[in-house]
Amino acid sequence: MQALSRFKILDLTRVRAGPTCVRQLADHGAQVIKIESPDADKAQLGGPRHGSDFQNLHRNKRGIALDLKQPEAIAILKELVKWADVLVENFRPDVKDRLGIGYEAMAAINPRLIYASMSGFGEDGPYRMRPGFDQIAQGMGGLMSVTGEKGRGPMRAGIPLADLTTGHLTAQGILIALLEREVSGVGQWVQTSLLASQIAMMDFQAARYLMEGEVPGQAGNDHPTNIPTGVFQTSDGYINIATAGTPIYHRLCRAMGLEDCIDDPLFSTNKARSANRVALNARIQAVTLTNTSAYWVDSLNAAEVPCGPIYKMDEVFADPQVKHLGMAVSVNHPKLGDITIVNQPIKLSRTPAAIVKATPELGADTDAVLHELGHDAATIAAWRAKGVVG
Repeated sequence: MQALSRFKILDLTRVRAGPTCVRQLADHGAQVIKIESPDADKAQLGGPRHGSDFQNLHRNKRGIALDLKQPEAIAILKELVKWADVLVENFRPDVKDRLGIGYEAMAAINPRLIYASMSGFGEDGPYRMRPGFDQIAQGMGGLMSVTGEKGRGPMRAGIPLADLTTGHLTAQGILIALLEREVSGVGQWVQTSLLASQIAMMDFQAARYLMEGEVPGQAGNDHPTNIPTGVFQTSDGYINIATAGTPIYHRLCRAMGLEDCIDDPLFSTNKARSANRVALNARIQAVTLTNTSAYWVDSLNAAEVPCGPIYKMDEVFADPQVKHLGMAVSVNHPKLGDITIVNQPIKLSRTPAAIVKATPELGADTDAVLHELGHDAATIAAWRAKGVVG
């Protein structure tokens, strides 16, 4: 038994934020039924089905195809809602209401249902009808204003951070609601948005403005408060060095032969180091250029100064610690054969996550699920001929 194996999840999500949420639940054993439109592969929302992105997002699920524009398909969905503990969706607010599958309608069928919604800007408010997209949220949530080098203009993060954060926070909200249901016996509506999630992830940068009125700007690879922290060139590449607090700074200076920087009034306090970071970084880089990245990573870590290499993706998965963590995992796909995807990072000692099933083909489990609901082969065939199911 895995941690979440007793819970039944209906996944109506598409693209990234929603699938990221459901993946967290599926990897820990939740019984997930992914519901797609029969023409989902033509739309390719989230990319082609056999592409790496789609395969990485939708593992550990069963898949059925329903045309929710048809009343028979809505009736099937409502049957599944009676069975489910959780329904996860990321439709625009007007779409689910038009289809009659919003929170109130589904809670009336199953009062214990946890109904989780993800949107671009929220389920209500002046922007509720705007289409949501990760980069829009990165911009509106403040991330792009603090990312990149000073004076170079706003810069997006290299991953869809708003999408991914929204997915993870929604999974957290679902688990909180499931825990509360053990007390109340009643479900509830879990809501998150790309915009709210991105603002929450701004964390100390947002708090600096709210409490101190300080509008943070771009600092490039330099840390905004812990100096010196940043990227330094070596004789054969680049490394990250991170110093948080005076004791680590002193260890850094001794390890690099920069003892004179310890008591130098230009660098002796964090405030002084912040004001004179360009000069201090230049002193450090003059030393790092004298040897290789591997040398500095080893020697600085031995001195208890946080330091690490800056990898490309092939180097990430070649690293011995990454291999030890098992962050690449293989699964067998019926058409693609053995494929390798990204493993679940959360480790549980007794009930670990497991990647046991590749992403399903479109409608792969439609017949089996409908049989489990009590429908016979003739009924399913008639629905398929009409396009209700795929």
